[in-house]
Amino acid sequence: MSAPAGAPEPVPDLAGSVVLGALGEDAQHLHPMLRRRFGVSTAAGYSCVGRGTMDRVWHGPAWTLPFLHLGAWRNILVPDSATDVPFSVENYAYRDSLGRETVTVVRTFEVRPGRRRRFDATLVADGPGRVLDYLGTHQHLAVDLRPSVLPDGSLRIVSGAQRFYEGPVAFRFPMALSGTAVLTEGWDAERERFTIAVAVSNARFGPLAGYSGSFTCEFPAVVGDAVPPAVRPLREEARR
Repeated sequence: MSAPAGAPEPVPDLAGSVVLGALGEDAQHLHPMLRRRFGVSTAAGYSCVGRGTMDRVWHGPAWTLPFLHLGAWRNILVPDSATDVPFSVENYAYRDSLGRETVTVVRTFEVRPGRRRRFDATLVADGPGRVLDYLGTHQHLAVDLRPSVLPDGSLRIVSGAQRFYEGPVAFRFPMALSGTAVLTEGWDAERERFTIAVAVSNARFGPLAGYSGSFTCEFPAVVGDAVPPAVRPLREEARR
C-alpha cells in the first residue's frame, strides 16, 4: 500500500526514525510532508520512493573529474553534467546485520539515454543531533551528518568528519582533500512536489559537484526483510 504525496499523513514515531530521531524536538517544526518523508522506519512500517527530474546535475572544473570517476566506481559520486535528468531516490527501512535501524538512500540519475549513475548510501542513528552516513556499495566512507530545520520547515543536512574503512585499514579522511555536502529538501505546496538541492564543495578549491530538482513520493509498506536486496550495500561496516 502507498499514499499519494499530498494526502494527510499521521505524525511518524520520532524515536523510530533515523533522521527525525536525530532532530529530536525540532522535528515537530519540520513541514508535515517532510516529517512523512523522513519518518520511514521499521516501526512505522513504511518506506519512501521518490521519482522526478533533476533540473541540473553538475560538476566542478575538469580537474575534479578523476576524483568523481573514482567515486562513481563504488556508487559514491556522479561525474556528469546534464539538465532535465530523470531521477529516483529509494529510502527503505530495515535492520542491518548488526541490528541497527537503517535507511537506504539510493539515488539513480539517467544522465543520458543508456547511461545511468547511482549514488548509494545507508543511514544509521548516531545519537542526538547526528546521523551516520555510510557511502557506497561497500560502506568504505563513514560520514557524520548534522540535520537541522530551517525557518520555512525545510530540512538542511550538512556533512562533517569522514572516515575511510577497508579491511584492517582505517583513517580519518582529511577534509582538505575532500568536500562538505549541504543538502536542502523542502515541500512545494503549489506543485505538490518535494524539492532538493545538493552541493558539495571544498573550502579551498570551491564547488565540486551537485544537483537540484523536484520529485513526488510514494510510501510503500515495504520494510525489513521485504526490502529489495538490490538497494542494500554489498558489505556492512561495523566501525563508526
